[in-house]
Amino acid sequence: MQNPTHNKQEPVVENKNSLSYPTRTMDPPISAVDRVKEIEKAGLSVQSHLNAKLDIILHQIQNLQQEAKKIIEQAEEDMKLHQIKCNFEKRIGMKIHCYMRKNGENFFSLLSPEEWQNSPAVFLATYLIKPDMGFEKINT
Repeated sequence: MQNPTHNKQEPVVENKNSLSYPTRTMDPPISAVDRVKEIEKAGLSVQSHLNAKLDIILHQIQNLQQEAKKIIEQAEEDMKLHQIKCNFEKRIGMKIHCYMRKNGENFFSLLSPEEWQNSPAVFLATYLIKPDMGFEKINT
């Protein structure tokens, strides 16, 4: 049952904890200790959220570093492969086969190991020339 002396509706204040005075006549005054506890609790919450967001960024940075390392390693490998002797023009989408002569010199050929029976060289790998002129090692 409603109290007949309280016919008046009190205004609703959504964030009354941020005020330094009571919002209703029945509320106790807000003490300095309560304000300090509230600020401390808010500080811990903000710090927790900050740490979580920074952890996400840290993981993203680590992933980017790993990706950059892979890209650099692939570029170095591509440069080494481009320096191997080749008596034809390399074109995008072309399959080329790498062999090693008895003297240890590597070279590229258009002939696959199946096509070049009794080859005087040892077959090493087959590569596909990618659109960026890089090499993709493929299994034959």
